[in-house]
Amino acid sequence: MATERTGNVELDACIEQWLSWDKNETTNAEIIGLVKDNDIGELKKRLLKRISFGTAGLRARMGAGSAYMNDVTVIQATQGILRHLEATRNEELKKSGVVIGYDGRYNSHRFAELTATVFLNAEVPVYLYSKINATPYVPYAVTHYGCQCGIMVTASHNPKEDNGYKVYWYNGAQIASPLDKHLAESINNNLTPWETSWNTDILHDNPLVKDPYEEILEAYNKDLQSLCYQKELNQSSPLRFTYTAMHGVGYPYTVRAMEEFGFSPPIPVKEQVEANPDFPTVKYPNPEEGEGALKLSMETADAHGSTIILANDPDADRLAVAEKVNGHWKIFTGNELGALFGWWLFYSFTKSNPEFPTTDLYMLSSTVSSKILQAIAIKENFNFIETLTGFKWMGNRTSALMEEGKRVLFAFEEAIGFMCGDKVLDKDGVSAAAVMAEMATWLNGEGHTLSSQLEEIYKTYGYYLSINSYYISHDPSATERMFEELCNYNGTDNYPRSCGPYAISHVRDLNKGYDSSVVGGQPLLPTSKSSQMITFTFECGCVATLRTSGTEPKIKYYTEHCPNPNRGLDRDGVLKELQDIVKCIEKYFYQPEKFGFQART
Repeated sequence: MATERTGNVELDACIEQWLSWDKNETTNAEIIGLVKDNDIGELKKRLLKRISFGTAGLRARMGAGSAYMNDVTVIQATQGILRHLEATRNEELKKSGVVIGYDGRYNSHRFAELTATVFLNAEVPVYLYSKINATPYVPYAVTHYGCQCGIMVTASHNPKEDNGYKVYWYNGAQIASPLDKHLAESINNNLTPWETSWNTDILHDNPLVKDPYEEILEAYNKDLQSLCYQKELNQSSPLRFTYTAMHGVGYPYTVRAMEEFGFSPPIPVKEQVEANPDFPTVKYPNPEEGEGALKLSMETADAHGSTIILANDPDADRLAVAEKVNGHWKIFTGNELGALFGWWLFYSFTKSNPEFPTTDLYMLSSTVSSKILQAIAIKENFNFIETLTGFKWMGNRTSALMEEGKRVLFAFEEAIGFMCGDKVLDKDGVSAAAVMAEMATWLNGEGHTLSSQLEEIYKTYGYYLSINSYYISHDPSATERMFEELCNYNGTDNYPRSCGPYAISHVRDLNKGYDSSVVGGQPLLPTSKSSQMITFTFECGCVATLRTSGTEPKIKYYTEHCPNPNRGLDRDGVLKELQDIVKCIEKYFYQPEKFGFQART
């Protein structure tokens, strides 16, 4: 392990340290091979940086080195979480334990077993799933068993080269700031893998290890019945549903959920229904990508006379929906589905619970998502709450509301993430699929389609039309320059007052901690120095948010237009104006040619 391996003192120290830590022969050999090839650039990329731990836990490419997902970084994260729990909730931890699940990606089972090993060596009870599971089954199990922590090994819809490590706290919600910082500090204080952390033999015949699969399967689906409005009608549904798991884990869980609602099993997209870590039929295993990702689903549906497609992402926490109307497939956006879910869950709940005071009902959505729920809440006299981006915020806010005795019917984010009810405090594509099938069946009985009902919602509550997309930026410094230019657009500390011909009335910058719409300029939402998010409110009624992604090299934008009804714009007029605003944002704010950004393909 001599430091003269590369001639770079800092790098050679990291190489020596890594090779002394890593007991996995495959990843150990990767580093040795890079040293032999004298690939200094790759070694620096892998070893001079650490994978960051945040509110999304860990997520990165799999491979050797401290910057990637591997046995060492998983062990380090678990050791840090264990030590933090021992210091803050040790009595509860040793009594109620932790839940660990995993998806069908390469190394997911291995990472889950290493995670369990660290806890078991500290005599912490572990509920370790015996087979691949849907992500929602981990937060559900946390609250079901009263555990102190839940860990799901998954990279959700990321490319096949990636994996991740998602953390839930004792309330069943994802970790949020400042807990992530405390855990990151504890991880950094426990980087050296303990000898016992590699010994997965401790899992065998250990009385502290329990398989939660059967019990949670039954309990989850029993609780799911609280969302079912009309089981008898569902049993005779004339609609045929097509389902894709996108090469992920969702099929058995979604089939069971739909059966719980009275439906026959959906028609599976055979090429994608079984878990396959290579994701062979899709460029990106993300149903949010639209027609390209749903091509096989459409072919399967057409072959079987099916008019509705339900698509989970690989870990089954998201749901995409498409409907065939007049011979053409319409793929709903996350905001459109949010409008449909919000309308239906309020309608079905109040019909089933006419005495429940609507003033105690709540719905939530993130700041980059449609405000259609707010419009529905105002008209129907229930409560709406806007949160920061991510279900970590909505889940924790829901937990707090439940402690106050309130009822949360629904929460959503535009990235096709939906939380129906409050049994799982995270997005849940399994329950969402069953609820969507029931909604479509009820609407069919009323002579409506999902598409026609969406139009009715807009007519009743306002045309909240949105266009969301992103640019790819592989250069973080270019991303930073773009946002700095927006903060100093017309001189130092001045934001844009217009974008093309469209005047801007207010600006909110959650990175700088500024909101021109608030007296004193202090935003009502929490600020973050670690990420960029600027929201522009236009005088014409459009709201546009530009933000960096926490898990991908993307600069995303989210726009929504709901002009004053007095302007007399119909749906086409609203959409045309929104499309023009988006073009201006791309041209004047993103300036892709100047900064070298790549447009979404």
